[in-house]
Amino acid sequence: MVTGFLGCLGAIKENKCLLLSFFIILLIILLAELILLILFFVYMDRVNENAKQDLKDGLLLYNTENNVGLKNAWNIIQAEMHCCGVTDYTDWYPVLGENTVPDRCCMENSQDCGHNSTSLVWKTGCYEKVKMWFDDNKHVLGTIGMCILIIQILGMAFSMTLFQQIHRTGKKYDA
Repeated sequence: MVTGFLGCLGAIKENKCLLLSFFIILLIILLAELILLILFFVYMDRVNENAKQDLKDGLLLYNTENNVGLKNAWNIIQAEMHCCGVTDYTDWYPVLGENTVPDRCCMENSQDCGHNSTSLVWKTGCYEKVKMWFDDNKHVLGTIGMCILIIQILGMAFSMTLFQQIHRTGKKYDA
């Protein structure tokens, strides 16, 4: 928001300092995004393992007080994605007890269907389902990323074009 404000105010007031600040901030943001993207792909295996472990740690908070949002999130994901647990349904055993999974893991959802039931639950873990969803939708995610990249580059180009135009005309900032 601050960055957009710098760009708008710099363009309206034709202030070279604000336009240059806008350009530099956009450049820093662009470089940070590229560095994070490269690091993500370089350390993909570590990211996968850490994500799995964090999700399994989150399972332990499923039935604790003040974590209704976490419980609802797991229930929605498992119902919508037709999955159970992080890697499979056995991830729930340390949390809910042996042969017990949340009711949303059941293929036929009903009250207490997850107690002592291992045959009628989704066998696939949610982590794999989410990875498959990202793989299936990577073209959409890539398109969104490219649009953001183009907008950032256009913002940088327009700010430098206006900066150079103001510099050529010799216009100074009037308070």
